[in-house]
Amino acid sequence: MDTDLLSDTFVDLADTMVADFDVIDFLHMLTDRSVALLAASAAGVMLADARGELRVAAASSEEAGLLELFQVQNDQGPCLDCFRTGRAVTATGFTGPARRWPRFAEAAAQAGFASVEALPMRLRDQVIGALNLFRAEPGPLDPADLRIAQALADVATIGLLHERNVRRRETVAEQLQAALNSRVIIEQAKGKLAERRGIDMDRAFTMLREYARNTNQRLTDVARDFVTGATAEFPPPARQQHR
Repeated sequence: MDTDLLSDTFVDLADTMVADFDVIDFLHMLTDRSVALLAASAAGVMLADARGELRVAAASSEEAGLLELFQVQNDQGPCLDCFRTGRAVTATGFTGPARRWPRFAEAAAQAGFASVEALPMRLRDQVIGALNLFRAEPGPLDPADLRIAQALADVATIGLLHERNVRRRETVAEQLQAALNSRVIIEQAKGKLAERRGIDMDRAFTMLREYARNTNQRLTDVARDFVTGATAEFPPPARQQHR
């Protein structure tokens, strides 16, 4: 494991008090770093909305995002059980007659995943979502990696709650709802850019995210401008970027 990257990740997850803090970018960093640090093929984050229902907030790949959405739509899967119980759930063995969550198991196997680790994003008795690690290899995650994964989820949860200076669940849900709504705009921008450039959704998101960072803009603002046409061409020609 890259210990320097691990240290940097904990610092980045704790540093949520900056003026231009972007929740969506923060959550995507969590999924990307989870894949980079752990034996995971992909990662996703689900957060509860204002009604306490799970919604997909971030994913390291399109396949992981679709599988997260599949769980929500079919109301079954390890990530939902993790959120509802506040406990980590290990799911493996997605083939054979004794499959748990049969619809999810079939979808996961078709997506190329053989196991899932679902970890609660929890502070004391308050569960705001789940960090989910999808793996191509069968069997549970190494115990040491599992402890690190839960630590990442814990620090991210504390960072989110601390950034908002929130003590009541209702306020947390309201602010998380705003982040979830922002994701709708980002998904629309991904689709538009992917279609326009003839690229896949993952590459489209990377382009949007890199442009937001390079121009010191919020990811949501860049996505909204592109969807509404305020940004006529994306990315703008080089001569426009350096004016």
